Amino acid sequence: MLLLLLGIIVLHVAVLVLLFVSTIVSQWIVGNGHSTDLWQNCSVLSSSNVLHCYSSSTNEWLQSVQATMILSVIFSVLSLFLFFCQLFTLTKGGRFYITGIFQVLAGKLEKIKFMWRLCLSKAGE
Repeated sequence: MLLLLLGIIVLHVAVLVLLFVSTIVSQWIVGNGHSTDLWQNCSVLSSSNVLHCYSSSTNEWLQSVQATMILSVIFSVLSLFLFFCQLFTLTKGGRFYITGIFQVLAGKLEKIKFMWRLCLSKAGE
């Protein structure tokens, strides 16, 4: 039983790390000295080889993707916190429904972000 709980904790932490990495470093379109990600647009001037980065546009779709990424991280953190709370308060044989619901919500929001990213990469081709 202890090994199962340790595996669940490792899984929660791995999901959190992957969510943080995908939120912070998520380049969507790269090519011709230009890269676009969730937070900024960067381009290299060919004359000086200097990287210039600007904040991403204020399109509604981009803001919705940013919001889903942040909500996904928040729900995953809440899931881990609730897992520890339920671990010490549930009776023997209790179910971790609340933790599972928050983890499923985090996964669904990540899937929405992936679909937006797929649509954007197809539109940029």
